[in-house]
Amino acid sequence: MDWDDLRYFLGIARAGSLSGAARALGVNHSTVFRRIQAFEARLGVRLFDRLPTGYALTVAGDDMLASVEKVDDEIDILNRRLTGRDLRLSGPLRITTTVSLMHWLLAPPLAAFKAKFPGIDLELAVATDFFNLSKRQADVAIRPTISPPETLIGRRLSKLAFAPYASVRYPPRSKAPKENLKAHPWIGFDDNLAHLAAAKWMRENLQDAAIGFRANNLMAMLAAARAGMGAAVLPCFMGDQETELERLKPPLAKAGSELWLLTHEDLRNTARVRAFMDFMAAAIQSDRDLLEGRRAA
Repeated sequence: MDWDDLRYFLGIARAGSLSGAARALGVNHSTVFRRIQAFEARLGVRLFDRLPTGYALTVAGDDMLASVEKVDDEIDILNRRLTGRDLRLSGPLRITTTVSLMHWLLAPPLAAFKAKFPGIDLELAVATDFFNLSKRQADVAIRPTISPPETLIGRRLSKLAFAPYASVRYPPRSKAPKENLKAHPWIGFDDNLAHLAAAKWMRENLQDAAIGFRANNLMAMLAAARAGMGAAVLPCFMGDQETELERLKPPLAKAGSELWLLTHEDLRNTARVRAFMDFMAAAIQSDRDLLEGRRAA
């Protein structure tokens, strides 16, 4: 069997649709359709039932899936081990991080790294969740988390302090002192961010506060606070650099997180991965006062 045929089969099996498989494989919808049609024809076996809700595995497809996933895992392991022996300070390096970290913190050190290592071609994947580093969706992750995945290795760079902020020009519509948090209107976290310690702090400490706006993105929450829609609990590395915001109180002890620099164990000795992690660790840790809420603007 051609491994490319098995990749297309696996893409459809995991996504449950041609469009989902096309996105994962980086091809168009029609290519996936033609490949799976030709593969089934050569095998003389139908691997999927075409349903209104998507593609469902047949019994034959289900039998094939377990074996193909084992092959896929072995290829991933081989790929990581071979890459881990790469001693060149050149070639592609794919990084994943959040949009807020990229906007407020990482652009200058990334530019400095590129200037020092011009042969390394940086690729950035902005995402709110961890990419699968085992599948080489990214080589290095720079993520806020309290519990990094056990499958990854790396270092904790800093604590991430969170504090309540409001606009200096359009303060929350309240006559109460700014320290009286419950008297202000609030910008809240939606369900997609409910896992954050800051969201938990709001649930425990602002049960009776008026929340007139919610968002699933910290950048959106900052923009709403800047426009005077209410107070918001934000990372200090964002709020303290925004001149149109002011802190209402010092950093909240139980609302914070941590910043981690992570990679897969098999990639730790790849020269460009090691160079990137050493460089970025030093650069980011030089901003610890900002990250930990000790450097208000």
